Amino acid sequence: MDAIAKPTPEIGPLTRPYWDGLAAGKLLLQRCTGCGKIRHYPRPLCDACHSFGHDWVEAQGTATVHSWTVAHHPFHPAFRGIPPFTLVTADLPEGVRILAPLRDAGDGALALGTKLVIGVEDNGEGLALPVVRLAR
Repeated sequence: MDAIAKPTPEIGPLTRPYWDGLAAGKLLLQRCTGCGKIRHYPRPLCDACHSFGHDWVEAQGTATVHSWTVAHHPFHPAFRGIPPFTLVTADLPEGVRILAPLRDAGDGALALGTKLVIGVEDNGEGLALPVVRLAR
C-alpha cells in the first residue's frame, strides 16, 4: 500500500515570507506598516486600521500556554500511528497566538501560563513547521 501524503499548505505571495522564515529556522510575524499591529496568521488587510501595507518581524521565540489539547485520533489518514500528541495554543509576547505541537515535554505537566520556547522542525517532507517546548 502506498503511503498517503500529508496535507500541505498552498504557499502564495502573501504567505511565502512566513514559510521561508520557518525554513530558515525563524518564526516571522506580519506587522502592519500603517499602525504597527502584529498579526498572525498572515493576511492582506490589517483588522485594526485596514491598511494593506505590511512587513515582517522575527518573533522573540518565547510564549506561554493559553490552552492545549491531546489528540488521540488521527485527523487525516496520513497521520495514522502518530497520536497521541499535544497541541498547544500559545500566547506570544508580540500579542498573537500560534497553535503548535508540544515537543520534549517528558512528564512535565502543563498549566495555563507555563513558559514555552518556540522552535522549528522539518516535518520529514521538506516543510518546516513551528513547535513549542517547555522553557527550562
